[in-house]
Amino acid sequence: MALRIGKNTPVARSLSSRLLLLTLAFVMLGEVLIYAPSVARFRKTYLEERIAAAHLATLTLEALENRDVGQELQQTLLDRAQTYNVVLRTPRRHVFALGTDKLPSIDVTFDLRETSFFGWIVDAFAALAQDDNRVLRIVAPSPQDPETVVEIMIDEAPMRKAMYAFSVRILALSLVISGIAASLVFLTLQWMMVRPMRRITESMIAFRADPEDLSRTLEPDDREDEIGVAQRELSVMQEEVRNALRQRRRLATLGESVAKINHDLRNSLATAMLVSDRLGDSSDPKIVKMAPRLSSAIDRAVELCNQTLDFVRNGGKLVVTRFSLADVVKEVGAGIDHSDLGVYDLRWHNDVSPDFQIDADRDQLFRALLNIGRNAVQAGARDVWVRAESRFGFACIDVVDNGPGIPPQVQDKLFSPFAGSATEGGTGLGLVIAREVMRAHGGDVNLVKTGPDGTTFCLELPLPTTSPSAKDEL
Repeated sequence: MALRIGKNTPVARSLSSRLLLLTLAFVMLGEVLIYAPSVARFRKTYLEERIAAAHLATLTLEALENRDVGQELQQTLLDRAQTYNVVLRTPRRHVFALGTDKLPSIDVTFDLRETSFFGWIVDAFAALAQDDNRVLRIVAPSPQDPETVVEIMIDEAPMRKAMYAFSVRILALSLVISGIAASLVFLTLQWMMVRPMRRITESMIAFRADPEDLSRTLEPDDREDEIGVAQRELSVMQEEVRNALRQRRRLATLGESVAKINHDLRNSLATAMLVSDRLGDSSDPKIVKMAPRLSSAIDRAVELCNQTLDFVRNGGKLVVTRFSLADVVKEVGAGIDHSDLGVYDLRWHNDVSPDFQIDADRDQLFRALLNIGRNAVQAGARDVWVRAESRFGFACIDVVDNGPGIPPQVQDKLFSPFAGSATEGGTGLGLVIAREVMRAHGGDVNLVKTGPDGTTFCLELPLPTTSPSAKDEL
């Protein structure tokens, strides 16, 4: 079994190992980039030393009173200079030659006065790539006298052997440098990055296993860098998610209770409605006068039960179809029960083009528009306009009323359950349900403006792009 870091990550695949390998690779790449000019410089220095040695041999002969020396002395000087011959050209066109009569044929000529930087590199690698010994003709100015040009003939094999030895030394030094640099970088990254990142990862895994376990909360360090910020943000997020889960669990429990209470309460209200209807037939004028008020109160209670139950259920799949928005807006206008709301002169203005097509769940969109329309009527609006247009890939449905506007103290809680109602007896669930419906479609509901001259809500819905299909749950 492979050794593992933590619970799931093998050492060979861990971030630490990858950083170590990358560091080694990058250092070796840097050494390669350094090696190319270095070996070229070594070859250049080697040739310049041969030129200097050859010139020195000729100076030795020039120092003698009798330059007619034997063949044995010339060969000794040539062997020390490691060349077959030496030819000197001075500014006065004086030519001095040192060598034997039997010279090998020249394979390639290099003039050190004309080679460029990249040319040196190319020539160096070309020399390393050779297998056979070549005879090189080298032409270069003398280090002792730049005006004197020296020409020599040398074997390439000794130079290539020296270059190989230099390359081995460079390789050994590169390996040492790479190992030291990689180890230092590895230890530094392990201490500064990998270890704290491992703490973050382990905390995330533990939190996912049991989000409500307080002992699994990450304790952030005092670091001020990005990892420190990530630790603190993760700790805050864990606390917020934990609180949200607790709140959701409480709401789920409350929802189950409310559903049961609603069932019993609606049965009780149904009985009360029967009694209310019977009271309307009473001969007592006071009872007859109070009966409509009682009936209205019971209707509001039934509506409260229905909205609460709708909010608690809050589920189901979206059955998306393509349809005309104008038809749905027309049905919403007809579906608002004027008598229940105490309004008899509401004017519902459907300004949506009959050709405006959308992809959505027809029933759910009807529900969202109905909630917003009923809210407008309950707030005191007598005219409601519904318009629609395309904006940046969305169908924007504007619901505009001429009501008194939403009070400032209510606007901050407008989309909070049971807290965003501006009318007495309201649940504040109408807008909450409408927003959930629109967000399930990939859109949203936003308050555009509100004031004494009325209120405008915008329902955003993605425009049709593909064929209609069934979407996931709300």
